[in-house]
Amino acid sequence: MTSRSSLAMAGAIAATAILAACSGTPAPGAGPGGPSAGVAPSPPVAGAAGANPPGDIPDNQAYVAFSPAGGEYSVKVPEGWSRASTGGATSFTDKLNKIEVAAVAAPTQPTVASVNSTDVSSVKTTVAKFAMGKVSVVARAGGSAILLTFQGDSAPDQVTGQVVRDAFERYTFYRAGKRVDLTLSGPTNADNVDPWRTVSDSLRLI
Repeated sequence: MTSRSSLAMAGAIAATAILAACSGTPAPGAGPGGPSAGVAPSPPVAGAAGANPPGDIPDNQAYVAFSPAGGEYSVKVPEGWSRASTGGATSFTDKLNKIEVAAVAAPTQPTVASVNSTDVSSVKTTVAKFAMGKVSVVARAGGSAILLTFQGDSAPDQVTGQVVRDAFERYTFYRAGKRVDLTLSGPTNADNVDPWRTVSDSLRLI
């Protein structure tokens, strides 16, 4: 009797385990740490791998042509950005990024030497914690330009007071006594190489 009872009990336990496995019911004693069917994964955390850094311009950004009232130049800028004008300069901003274009009369053509000796000193007075990059001649679709790169602190956010470290690219174009400075800026960790190339390639002196 003892042997038959033991066999019967073992059979009952085995049958219970099989039924539990088929029905998807966790076996007794199963911990809660295992994967649960139907539970959505956590959303990506800002700054985690795969998330765009603040200031990244979307790959599908559309661009529109802009030309000032005086018609000194034309340039493509991201559609939907806020526009403001001060004196001879026009700026376009969106969140942490900024494009500024300024046209002035210039009797002589700028050079790498003149930008190093004159323009850099002027920029230092307007950009907080200025850090020099380099000055070089670059080719763009609209012609050659003098490129000045540097870094500096943004103005404090009007609401939060937050200051962002920005990277600047300033292109100086020149033709027939007319000079146009195109300045592109955004957070140093943003990857805006392609958008900035689209904008700088689009500039034409009229």
